[in-house]
Amino acid sequence: MRSTDIALDMEKFVNSETPEISVVMPCLNEAETLATCIGRAVQALRENGIDGEIVVADNGSTDGSQEIATRAGARVVKVSSKGYGNALRGGIDAAGGRYVIMGDADASYDFGQLPKFLEKLREGNQVVMGNRFSGGILPGAMPPLHRYLGNPVLTGIGRLFFDSPSGDFHCGLRAFSKKAYEQMELRSIGMEFASEMVVRATLLKMKIAEVPTTLAPDGRSREPHLRTWRDGWRHLRFLLLYSPRWLFLYPGIAVMAIGLFTAAWLLPQSREVGHVIFDVRTFMFAIMLLMVGFQAVAFAVFAKIFGITQGLLPPDPRLDRIFRYVKLETGLLVGGLLVFAGTAGWTFALCHWRAQHFGPMSPALNERIMVSAIAAFTLGLEVSLSSFFLSLLGLARRES
Repeated sequence: MRSTDIALDMEKFVNSETPEISVVMPCLNEAETLATCIGRAVQALRENGIDGEIVVADNGSTDGSQEIATRAGARVVKVSSKGYGNALRGGIDAAGGRYVIMGDADASYDFGQLPKFLEKLREGNQVVMGNRFSGGILPGAMPPLHRYLGNPVLTGIGRLFFDSPSGDFHCGLRAFSKKAYEQMELRSIGMEFASEMVVRATLLKMKIAEVPTTLAPDGRSREPHLRTWRDGWRHLRFLLLYSPRWLFLYPGIAVMAIGLFTAAWLLPQSREVGHVIFDVRTFMFAIMLLMVGFQAVAFAVFAKIFGITQGLLPPDPRLDRIFRYVKLETGLLVGGLLVFAGTAGWTFALCHWRAQHFGPMSPALNERIMVSAIAAFTLGLEVSLSSFFLSLLGLARRES
């Protein structure tokens, strides 16, 4: 289909100032495939009697993509801020439809499937994800590293961390209502925009559905914009930062438990397991694990409250219930008791040393007492300081 024919068809099927659906395509030098993608979308809308528009979010193309899109009947929106996420946000913000379908302009996605996405939206779903693994990946469409490692691992992590129903976090063909998009308040500027949308929709408990989607080989002759390791790390980093539980809380609790159990086991005396003797050095290592684990748990709480305050994470009623009882005064009391215990340990060690007329003492006994006292004193200070910081975060949260 020629560009002039597409433009005439566009005039036929856009029947109102507020179309039902906007098809948004991010674009950065897509001259080879852009007209094909627009043509497929136009044909799908026209054949199914759907009132829609095509919006091309141009991110600074220098190959004439803007002219090609205009001739094909699309509305071009110029987005000056670089990045995949920025381009999509600019296009979606400018979209006039009640629903939005976004898809890459590299001819790898079948825009003929748009009616299936729209049908799911009309049923009341707020986000509709494409799934390439259930729809079919054609030979040469996805590098083996992405197909068998990158996408499955990142999707698996996302499903584990957030209990998301999506089986393909990074499918570039997806749809959502404009209202749901505004509620998500997405902020990512790069490729992690795709993950953020799924995560935010899941955290906000939106209705999410899937449509099996085919993936064809990229129709461009140049290299894709995607950078495997850089963008993969950005997706993983985003998933970790958005889940304080898995980044800080669960590892912290595990490390604390191991340290506490081992320290309690070795506090009275050395232990022998088989031919291996665990003594003071293992005890000191266990104390270190205990303190590191506590710090990780504290970071989890800090990150959770900060994320809620900044609108990155939804409110957590469980946290509100906890803070009805755990207040600044509670933390200061616990911290004060630990500091007192540490000071008492040092005093006991000093008295023991004095009883020996300040002469030689049992190294194992002395080290156990001193290490325990140092741990208690340090943890007491950390609990007290953390309580003050949490109180500050709580004030900011209430004000917001």
